[in-house]
Amino acid sequence: MKLGILPHPQGVRRRTLALRAVRGCCRLVGFTTTACPLRAVLALHPQGVRRRTLALRAVLALSLLFLAGGAAISAAADTMHGVVIVVIDGDTVLFKPDHYGAASRAFLKIRLADIDAPEKDQPYGEVSAHALAAWVLNQRVEVDTIATDVYGRTIARIRSGTLQVNEEMVRQGYAWASTWSRSNAALIEMQQVARRAQRGLWRDDSPTPPWVWRRAQSATAR
Repeated sequence: MKLGILPHPQGVRRRTLALRAVRGCCRLVGFTTTACPLRAVLALHPQGVRRRTLALRAVLALSLLFLAGGAAISAAADTMHGVVIVVIDGDTVLFKPDHYGAASRAFLKIRLADIDAPEKDQPYGEVSAHALAAWVLNQRVEVDTIATDVYGRTIARIRSGTLQVNEEMVRQGYAWASTWSRSNAALIEMQQVARRAQRGLWRDDSPTPPWVWRRAQSATAR
């Protein structure tokens, strides 16, 4: 479907054309209503801008959203098998997939999704890395990819046999659960159980979260 070419019968008002563009793209992206996208487009519609400009803005914005959504869906559906060849720290590994094409990498840097482990140079950083290595280093694993972050790392969940590695890192007290997503409620509960049991880094009454540590190190380096 060529999104830039829309039927425009003679006499159809420009607003109708804009709404057609929004509705058509919304259906492609998966929105059940045009309300939110349309409000976003209208917010970019200063007084005096022609309706044709509004229609083109709608097509462009929703087309980009469609492409981004498609990329995210394919990333979320991608499952790879291979071997972890290096453990960098408690939430980052190098992974060698069994199969890769000419356009893909022979090795991937994997950042474990939903968790944040201590940095290597902070307390419990080495302990966390060693715990992860005990489960995955030189082991065949299954990697469910979610996305690619701004550093080019693949964000993923890792399974080693029946072991859900990301969850186990939190369950045993070697990493924090990410709190930005409501879907992490189960992980947050695991973290609370580990804390009450004083497992891993929770042997310390008040361990420093890695995001706090990173901010402090960044401020010191300035």
